[in-house]
Amino acid sequence: MRKGGKPGQRIARPDRAGPGGEPWLADATGLPRRGGLDLLSLVPLFSILALVVLVALVIWIANRSESEQARTKLATDALWVEQTLRFQMSVDEDMLVRMSLDTASGIPESVIDARARAHIAASPEFLSVVWYDAEGRRARAVPVADAPGDDVLVARLAQSGARTARPSYGDIGPDGTVAMGLMLPGGRGFVTASLSLPLLLNRHLPWWIAEQYGVRILESGGHEIAARQRLEPAAGSPSHAISFDPPLRGVAVQIKSYQARTSFRSNLLLAVIAGLAVFGILSLLILFRSARRRRMAELRLLSETAFRRAMEESLTVGLRARDHSGRILYVNSAFCNLVGWGAAELVGKMPPMPYWDPARLDETEARHRALAESGPTVRSFETRFRHRDGREIDVQVYDAPLIDATGTHRGWMGSVIDITEQKRAARLARAQDETMARTGRLVTLGEMASTLAHELNQPLAAIASYAAGMQNLIERGNPDPALLGAANQKLARQAGRAGQIIRRIQDLVKKREPRFSPTALDEVIAETVDFLQADAREHRVRLIVRTTRVPPVQADRILLEQVLINLIRNGMEAMAESRSGDRLEVRLSAADGHAVIVVADSGAGIAPELDGRLFDAFATTKPQGMGMGLKICRSLVELHGGHLTHAPRPGGGTVFRIQLPLDDSDEKGRTWAA
Repeated sequence: MRKGGKPGQRIARPDRAGPGGEPWLADATGLPRRGGLDLLSLVPLFSILALVVLVALVIWIANRSESEQARTKLATDALWVEQTLRFQMSVDEDMLVRMSLDTASGIPESVIDARARAHIAASPEFLSVVWYDAEGRRARAVPVADAPGDDVLVARLAQSGARTARPSYGDIGPDGTVAMGLMLPGGRGFVTASLSLPLLLNRHLPWWIAEQYGVRILESGGHEIAARQRLEPAAGSPSHAISFDPPLRGVAVQIKSYQARTSFRSNLLLAVIAGLAVFGILSLLILFRSARRRRMAELRLLSETAFRRAMEESLTVGLRARDHSGRILYVNSAFCNLVGWGAAELVGKMPPMPYWDPARLDETEARHRALAESGPTVRSFETRFRHRDGREIDVQVYDAPLIDATGTHRGWMGSVIDITEQKRAARLARAQDETMARTGRLVTLGEMASTLAHELNQPLAAIASYAAGMQNLIERGNPDPALLGAANQKLARQAGRAGQIIRRIQDLVKKREPRFSPTALDEVIAETVDFLQADAREHRVRLIVRTTRVPPVQADRILLEQVLINLIRNGMEAMAESRSGDRLEVRLSAADGHAVIVVADSGAGIAPELDGRLFDAFATTKPQGMGMGLKICRSLVELHGGHLTHAPRPGGGTVFRIQLPLDDSDEKGRTWAA
């Protein structure tokens, strides 16, 4: 027992755990309680459960006994109904047999007819009697001359020649009538009687049967022949059927209770007892849960506090909680390590905070005011902290609403991530990409050196020629001013052409930061194609330009020219090896909010083994190639927020497609990505 423990007090035993890993508890007496459960408190619950089981068993036995009794009574009543109907039909059969014997005995027809009428009056289901001669022709009928008979039955009796003591039955008619007949003794004729099965039910079925059951006479297919029922039986009501064959072929008598069997009234007392037992169990469970919550509250609080503290202290992400006024409520050790200030020095402190960057003080205070006015929303931003030792720290902050147990918004919980190294790595990657892009431009210019020299030689030779001509005119004396002016204009034009080539080379060579501004793509394409015309003539390739009016895009002109130079020169080099034509097309259009530049060559196309990794580093088909040109192109296009893709050209060649956003005026995409 823990020292100082009180009776009934719960003590956590962290050194002992249950099979599922949950802690074992002990009260002040040292008796273990598994997971806060007092085994003694379960005794009333077990007692009530046992009572409920016993009550349920009694109810089940009672219901089963009642069901058996109901089935027995239903079968008994069905048998009684069947026997009653058979008895009445046997009475009618006896009457028909007696009339047959009387006819054979020579009793006058008037006497026999009178007996038949008396029986019809006493038994309404006995509709008529018809006599036939030995040839099967109708002789006479009672009660009227045209009373219904059954000629089919008579023909069947005549054909079979059977002389039975009991009548044979014919087919049941649509109105529920059936004929019975037999051959007269000595074969002197036949006698038949018609019975109405509906009248048989209504006349001879007792009222107490009709009050409890619906009685029906059914054919084998379930078709109803006759019925007597006070109301329609409920669905699912118990029923019982007994075959009525013989005397009627394929016929059964069915009785069905008007109501489905229910044991509510008979088991009302047991149901009340079961309800009280359930109420007792629920009450006991409520009391048990309330007591268990009280016993476990302190342990849960201590365990959860310790767990959350251990979890927060193990995080490498800094956590900082503050109220609406900016007062710090909580910091974890990771945050303290990040800024170099202890928790005791920060908790309770009001703005400005000692770790704020003095250069960004106004910006930080404005952000805090905006966050307080925005309501309980999640915010994310980058800022800069200053460590206690003076060094600067770049951080990413995620502020989320701090909601207490009552649902009140008390302030903000911030997650602070140190991104100083990430920023440094991004700057290094940017510098590497800049170096790679500049190297790519130098390589391109090196490959074009002979062409550029030829391009420069042409204007320089023209300048020298015009200068010599002007000198000759001056030396002759009295030169023509108009002639000198024309020569001077041509010399200036060639000098401008040479200067433009040199400036373009300087732009491509010199190291510079990307500068984004509204750029007309048709002008970029025109200048690039003009710059590559000499190279195209050397490769015997015609450069075809097709442009439509496209709004300006935010771009760096020199970087886009570098992309186009690489793609056009790659196409020309591919056409130098194997070509399906001499045209290389550059097209400009707009689609779905993007400017689309297409460079389509007529070369040999992309080899299948290189297709999937065409834009990877060092992927090349050139014997002396480095495999960096297309990778640099894709990086530059993605720097502009666009996409660079390729596809085979129908008829031979390759199509490169550049997509650049038309409305990208924000700052995303302005930094180099590794």
